[in-house]
Amino acid sequence: MTARAADRARYDRATAHLDAPVAIVDLESFDANADDLVRRAAGKPVRVASKSVRCRALLERVLAREGFAGLMSYTLAESLWLARSGFHDVLLAYPSADRAGYAELAGDPKLAAAVTVMVDDPAQLRLIDDARAGGREEVRVCLELDTALRLFGGRVRIGARRSPLRSAAQVADMARTIARRPGFRLVGIMAYEGHIAGVGDSLQGRPFRSRAIRLMQATARRELAQRRADVVRAVRAVAPDLEFVNGGGTGSVQHTAAEDSVTEIAAGSGLYVPRLFDNYTSFSGRPAALFAQPVVRRPGVGVVTVLGGGYPASGAPGPDRLPVPYLPEGLRYDAQEGAGEVQTPLLGAPADDLLIGDKVWFRHAKAGELCERFDTLHLVEGDAVTAAVPTYRGEGHTFL
Repeated sequence: MTARAADRARYDRATAHLDAPVAIVDLESFDANADDLVRRAAGKPVRVASKSVRCRALLERVLAREGFAGLMSYTLAESLWLARSGFHDVLLAYPSADRAGYAELAGDPKLAAAVTVMVDDPAQLRLIDDARAGGREEVRVCLELDTALRLFGGRVRIGARRSPLRSAAQVADMARTIARRPGFRLVGIMAYEGHIAGVGDSLQGRPFRSRAIRLMQATARRELAQRRADVVRAVRAVAPDLEFVNGGGTGSVQHTAAEDSVTEIAAGSGLYVPRLFDNYTSFSGRPAALFAQPVVRRPGVGVVTVLGGGYPASGAPGPDRLPVPYLPEGLRYDAQEGAGEVQTPLLGAPADDLLIGDKVWFRHAKAGELCERFDTLHLVEGDAVTAAVPTYRGEGHTFL
């Protein structure tokens, strides 16, 4: 029996009392992935990206482990909810226009001490001030640096379009703007190199593209390391009490941790290890989060139909954004139907061994987005479900 076949047998036994659709997290794999992130961070604390987990119980579990410190959130409403729930260090990774949330933040000393918000434009500071509604608490802010690689005099850009702040001079100027404005305190810098951390460099069947990606990423790492160091020096000249410099992501942990200017690493997807993280040479993780759909039809030889399963991930549309049939091994989508809204045909020899009511296990393309489809995660240890914990959705929250 292969390792994957053994996992399927475990998951089927563990969830035999549960009807599909059902979502699980294998705690042994989750914990092993957490240990690997800490190992690669080489002594620098790992800040957990909540969008990649979206389950309070599992956020608490990983933060209880040595090597992890703080959360990186994705909306202001989520940040305030997490802070009210007892998380004491929450960095909001994206600017917000949530005026009601800013009023709540500026009016509550405990929230203001726990939450740091992201800015990269003076207009965002004005929006926060206009939203205070009388609240006078000092708002902690973090500056984001554009990490994109620009080639050929800027004619080619590789990387996400995020912050407008790119040079040391631009970031330092924004730092001075914050320093001059009452009611704000600059505490950190964030730089997420998604074109390095979030792009696989070993694409199956595409050796030339894989080599091109590795070359691009090596060039991008060198350019960003120098520019990030310059930015940090310039900002520390304005704000010598800067608390943190955050960088990285699951796919770049060890590379970003090697930079002296970086004080902490961000990661989250590496805990669940969705399918988009199968294509890296820098690390390999263990799939920890899966969902199962039930077989409801057997249309013919070599084909079964499962209920639903069309859970595409965000990003540029393409086959890599679909969940992947994982267990039993050897199933594939029908090219004419793909992953369907209410039914999904699956082709391959293993279909002939599946009966009505059997489970087919899938991996989502991304990590936390799976939790927008399920209100409960069943935690598996060995061949038993030992707990059932709510996702954000299960607690009544859909933040974005």
